[in-house]
Amino acid sequence: MAETKVATKKPHKPRNYKLPGGVWRYSKSTMYSRRRLMKVKKVATPKVKSTKKPKFVKKPIGGEKNGGFRIVKLKKERKFYPTEDKPKLKHTRKMKAFKNHKRYLRPNITPGTVLILLAGRHRGKRVVFLKQLETGLLLVTGPYQVNGCPLRRINQIYVIATSTKLDISSVKIPDHVNDLYFRRKKPQKKNKKDEEEIFDTKKEEYAVTEQRKKDQVEVDRQILNVIRSHPEKNVMLHYLKALFYLQNKVYPHKMKF
Repeated sequence: MAETKVATKKPHKPRNYKLPGGVWRYSKSTMYSRRRLMKVKKVATPKVKSTKKPKFVKKPIGGEKNGGFRIVKLKKERKFYPTEDKPKLKHTRKMKAFKNHKRYLRPNITPGTVLILLAGRHRGKRVVFLKQLETGLLLVTGPYQVNGCPLRRINQIYVIATSTKLDISSVKIPDHVNDLYFRRKKPQKKNKKDEEEIFDTKKEEYAVTEQRKKDQVEVDRQILNVIRSHPEKNVMLHYLKALFYLQNKVYPHKMKF
């Protein structure tokens, strides 16, 4: 009898294979075209609308005067809640820059109002309010010849506004007196020196510029002219020179400034 030949299948060679470096021979887009996947018709399966589960159930209740039924929640509420809310992240991109913030001024602080300083090296002194700068700080002066307080800036939360007021409508403040006017210049970086010169170096001390001295004299001259024209000029000068302080049994909330 003749022997029957059995057909043996050859092993299938894959379309894509790895190279010795571990990288695939064909890319994802190349295999997409080699497999002719663009000709496969895609059938969109219809989406099944999910039915909402009821939150309440109507349960019958026996008895004549019990209403006949009750509406009961399927999911019980939590018994315990966190004591603190989760902190919300601030959206810094939506926040306005400080230069775009609105500047507010207390209604009892107007140009010419005498203020009492509560902080800083000149605390306790009475000064004259000139104007509000772009940053919201108040520009005040002593004047310097009266109580030693020069032109300086201060936040309005550190002052007490009094009922005393001077008419400074005729006083002209230079335009260059702004926030940049009071900014101190940083010392320049020095180059490396020899070991002998290191011990001879001294720290640069702050010194008032000639322009600032000139502006101080000009502003003080105008304000002193206003004080001299006041009907009670002697009392006003003594009032600006005197320091503000509290004595025993003197309560600030009962005082009229």
